[in-house]
Amino acid sequence: MSVIAPLRYHSTRSPTPSVPISRAIAAGLAPDGGLYVPEFLPRIDAEAFDANGTLADTAATLLAPFFAGDPLADELPEICVEAFTFDAPLRELRAHPGSSMLELFHGPTSAFKDFGARFLAACLQRLPRENSQTLTILVATSGDTGAAVAAAFHRQPGIHVVILYPDGKVSPRQAHQLGCFGDNIHALRVTGRFDDCQRMVKTALNDTTLPARVPLSSANSISLGRLLPQMSYYAHAALGWWREHDTPLNFIVPTGNLGNAMACLWAKGMGLPIGELQLACNANATLPDYFAGDRYAPREAIATLANAMDVGAPSNFERLRWTFPDEAQLRALLDARSVDDATIRLIIESHARDHGEVLCPHTATAMHVLDELRREGNDMPWVVVATAHPAKFESVVEPLIGHAVDVPDALANMLQRPASAEPLAASADALRQWLLEHAAG
Repeated sequence: MSVIAPLRYHSTRSPTPSVPISRAIAAGLAPDGGLYVPEFLPRIDAEAFDANGTLADTAATLLAPFFAGDPLADELPEICVEAFTFDAPLRELRAHPGSSMLELFHGPTSAFKDFGARFLAACLQRLPRENSQTLTILVATSGDTGAAVAAAFHRQPGIHVVILYPDGKVSPRQAHQLGCFGDNIHALRVTGRFDDCQRMVKTALNDTTLPARVPLSSANSISLGRLLPQMSYYAHAALGWWREHDTPLNFIVPTGNLGNAMACLWAKGMGLPIGELQLACNANATLPDYFAGDRYAPREAIATLANAMDVGAPSNFERLRWTFPDEAQLRALLDARSVDDATIRLIIESHARDHGEVLCPHTATAMHVLDELRREGNDMPWVVVATAHPAKFESVVEPLIGHAVDVPDALANMLQRPASAEPLAASADALRQWLLEHAAG
């Protein structure tokens, strides 16, 4: 592996200006409203990784080309050790021998968002801020992102976190997590959909006058500081499989905003032994319709059991089109399938009854895709990506499986804390006014 010059980062909408990765991570969103991307995806050989290394070791090797020449480069190994304190185990599926589940829910908030949120927090903690001003991190969440970011930044000096979530459209336990931190964490329950929350955050980040009063950044998957570290668990799983089987590993990724899927695609683009990728969506069919041949048509999100994927206008589609500008190539590369609520219920019930495997609603969409692939005669080694612990969705899961779901200790501790959230209208002006009243220095 060799890096000729430090990578620079620019907007998906324009190749200039370009900035170092520290600047891109601190800003969250590019000045023109686009998403930051590297000038190119570096390549890396599988042999560059320590065969006996931890997930943190894999992350440090994988991400080194992205940070080369940056002030954070020397601290990258320590950042990875600090962020990846829990595993992402690959477990063989009882329902489909020869295929596996990648369990990404062993972090402090029982969801895959913990990986990226903790990495981002470790980076921002090390970056200087002008005049020691408090940095306000805006987060739009459809369920899991907000809690992961809150846990990662809780009581971190010089940082406030403002979480926007659609009131009544997250699970009760997700809502409790979002409001249970206090201190420097502020939860706002928005009278709208996730897409409203996302638009409000983007408008605030693009405001030309607000940052002078309230320095802002983002911790959604629009942030490179969230997306890049998520490549690590795909790389780690694929490398382990490749060393044992000498074949690439194929992934089925539940997705809404496309961040987790982009991480897998970028890891594959770097040369990691990753084969095919299938996207599992809920009834919000923007992506399945596009990959079936329709024009890309963002729409209002509809509420589903897999609420963290209730996205009608996925932000990372912009990064996807930047990565694969040839539309025919993109459509040939990916397939996306839509799974409705009735099927989600059936999958949760049947897999618990027949195989003793308890799934969250999001993971159930990916399991359904694997079930379909097997019925179609596809016997490739697939990995179902398990994005959240089923205990976060007990009101959906427990009636279907007929018994209580064991609650991880970290989640149980959060549920014992008091929780509260402020109401907020679904408008950019309402958020702007709230920030000026509550977060202005």
